Amino acid sequence: MNRVLISGGSRGIGAAIVRAFAERGDRVAFLYRDNHAAANETALDTGANAIRCDISSPDGVRKAVKEAIETLDGAPDILVNNAGVSQIGLSRDMTDAEWRRVTDTNLSGAFYLCREVQPYMISAHSGRIVNIGSMWGKTGASCEVAYSATKAGIRGLTMALAKELGPSGITVNCVEPGLIDTEMNKTLDGAARAALIDETPLCRIGTPADVAAAVLFFASDAASFITGQILGVDGGFAI
Repeated sequence: MNRVLISGGSRGIGAAIVRAFAERGDRVAFLYRDNHAAANETALDTGANAIRCDISSPDGVRKAVKEAIETLDGAPDILVNNAGVSQIGLSRDMTDAEWRRVTDTNLSGAFYLCREVQPYMISAHSGRIVNIGSMWGKTGASCEVAYSATKAGIRGLTMALAKELGPSGITVNCVEPGLIDTEMNKTLDGAARAALIDETPLCRIGTPADVAAAVLFFASDAASFITGQILGVDGGFAI
């Protein structure tokens, strides 16, 4: 039985990841920012523990990790950095506050969590970190400059940490989802959604469970000699 900490676990891809680990029999805690109803529903459905945290705050992350350690009866063996926000619009119209909101959550938040769990994993000489990126971090998305930039940053974070933490027995990998059936993508109009599906070689939209399966693989013993890798779960979109 592993101890698992997942950010952004109240809904969508995050909730599917929480469910996958819980069904496997692991102890699971997840972080959420402000959607109490969704967090409570996921916690009741899976038996996982919900912890409120704004991961853009270093102090908030420190407190949340300490709470997770108490909840899990020990430090996390597995960290999944899933939390993310988007901002759609022309880059020239983006405000400083909007830029910071995306970068502080998507990239800085992932770094803060990695930084906090590292000492425990290094002490144990084992651990798994799985970062959730995006196909837009590889290809770039028009009118999603901040989101694309942060997800490209997640790629770099993954590879750099894999080199730094490998000698301590810790693997760091990244899953890059494509068009997935989540609330974030429900903002797309029908034409945009259809166009993205047409560009996807498998000709369908993905599910949160598709992404969760890839995360489980990277967290498993089967991936013990795999680190610094980027796995696209995008139906072939970013080939």
